[in-house]
Amino acid sequence: MSTVTKLADGVRSGKLRPLAKAITLIESRNPDHSADAAALLDTLLPDSGRSIRVGISGVPGAGKSTFIEALGMHLIATGHKVAILAVDPTSQLSGGSILGDKTRMEELSREQNAFIRPSPSGDTLGGVARKTRETMLLCEAAGFDVIIVETVGVGQSEVTVASMVDFFLLLQLPNAGDELQGIKKGVMEVADAILVNKAEGDNRPKAELARQQYENALHLFKPKSQNWRVPALLCSALRNEGVAEFWQTVERFREAMRQSGEFAARRQLQANDWMWALVMDELKELFMRDKNVAALLPQVQAGVSQGGTTPGVAARRLLETFRRSY
Repeated sequence: MSTVTKLADGVRSGKLRPLAKAITLIESRNPDHSADAAALLDTLLPDSGRSIRVGISGVPGAGKSTFIEALGMHLIATGHKVAILAVDPTSQLSGGSILGDKTRMEELSREQNAFIRPSPSGDTLGGVARKTRETMLLCEAAGFDVIIVETVGVGQSEVTVASMVDFFLLLQLPNAGDELQGIKKGVMEVADAILVNKAEGDNRPKAELARQQYENALHLFKPKSQNWRVPALLCSALRNEGVAEFWQTVERFREAMRQSGEFAARRQLQANDWMWALVMDELKELFMRDKNVAALLPQVQAGVSQGGTTPGVAARRLLETFRRSY
């Protein structure tokens, strides 16, 4: 039995150790591992696609980890298997990342039907882990029927994650006010629901006001889908209030999308986006590994830094050098 076949069988069995090893394989940037990673994905593809994929983002301090743990525990109690893919920010200076989600979700991490995988975002646009899509596929093949992708909640990451999940949640704090004025229009437009967290105690009136303001703001945007009206909801993850109601919203969304045919159509678009993302990723890898490009790069970068050449001319020189290699 080949290594790939053995690993695929282990993933299908639902055992967490083979799943973790499989994810490590597809995340590897070692060119020697790429053939096995591709073979593993092809082998497991027929076993994937039967989950609901939920992206969750929000400003720092919005309580994403607390909410995800509360949601995960609710889902497990109702018979689901939950995989959480938490994309951690990678330091631009050291290249290190925090990878602390298992310590922030202590109760959930002890559950047999939960799998938490922190992945460093690396240099991928928007802070989304380079192989998040493939990791979702492996988790589905392992029998997880709810996949939650938590983003770092900065920059382009929200829009990037929204393009790879079925349902995208924007988690917010009770103090709307200035935050509502500063919220990025692009993020509001890709959200399938907005949830105001920490709606407990003295925060409750502020949270209700914020929810109303978000609801009013949503009327200003063109609907993402004609088959779904984006709701603004309240929640206290700390007290486990509003969590079950949120999941009911997700289930209503899935049913509406399936009945209209939009669920399948979105998955098809995501598959094509996935293909092109991999093409661009591989082209970048080939470009950076090219020995002629590597030899020219310091000289070209110095010219741009010192103002001796424009970035456009420098880019064309590098690309022309790369073309000659093939």
